[in-house]
Amino acid sequence: MDSKKTAPIGVFDSGVGGLTVAREIVRQLPGEDIVYFGDTARVPYGSKSKDNIIRFSRQIIRFLQTKQVKAIVIACNTASALALDTVRDEFDVPIIGVVIPGARAAVEATANSHVGIVGTDATVHSHVYTKVITGMNPEIAVIEKACPLFVPLVEEGFKNHHVTEEIIDFYLSSMKETPIDTMILGCTHYPLLRSKIRAYMGDEIQIVNPAYETAMDLKHLLERENMVNDVADGVLGHCEFYVSDAADKFKEFANSVMPYDISTTKVINIEEY
Repeated sequence: MDSKKTAPIGVFDSGVGGLTVAREIVRQLPGEDIVYFGDTARVPYGSKSKDNIIRFSRQIIRFLQTKQVKAIVIACNTASALALDTVRDEFDVPIIGVVIPGARAAVEATANSHVGIVGTDATVHSHVYTKVITGMNPEIAVIEKACPLFVPLVEEGFKNHHVTEEIIDFYLSSMKETPIDTMILGCTHYPLLRSKIRAYMGDEIQIVNPAYETAMDLKHLLERENMVNDVADGVLGHCEFYVSDAADKFKEFANSVMPYDISTTKVINIEEY
């Protein structure tokens, strides 16, 4: 058996948001093993400097390499925006982020060439989505909006609380007045608010979930590199979960997102890597 094929996929995020990406990988590549790391001690990344995001990403990739991963998904828009290019050059493992797949899907989806992006402060201020989208199609106008409170609302379990609807209105009322016909959920936490955002924006707006697009990109990467785990149909992969803090809180949240029960989550000292 080719060890590259049976090796797991590494997935990491600042916290629980990347579980939306892990969930899509499980759906699209059910036979693959996954090692997930959530940097719960240092969440949120959206307010951190680029240098720190790169340092955190390096530490996490070094940890994932101890698990012999065959590919790594940066399931965090902030780290994809600020660290992907740097770490891709430094490590000998294929690494993909969530920005390019999401941008490409929006470029394909928009009919009137007006795309909205919602994301963290760091993602929006990096203008990474605007750069990638206009690189693909210079005719597209991009409207960006930072929504920093969405992450803590999701992390603290407020996604069904009326306060979340008020915050959505506070952030997105200006975007509702624009001619956008497509909106990218530019943070992996935001798909957990998708139904509320969709209800607020209206059915005529296409909502792009980069988590799904990233899982499809990973699938194509594994096929191209001949690294798909050849298991029999119906044989499900195994997932391991690691965090830098608050394992019980993470596990409780993960069980509300992932399609099956998560029995254990281990805490590791990421600063050692």
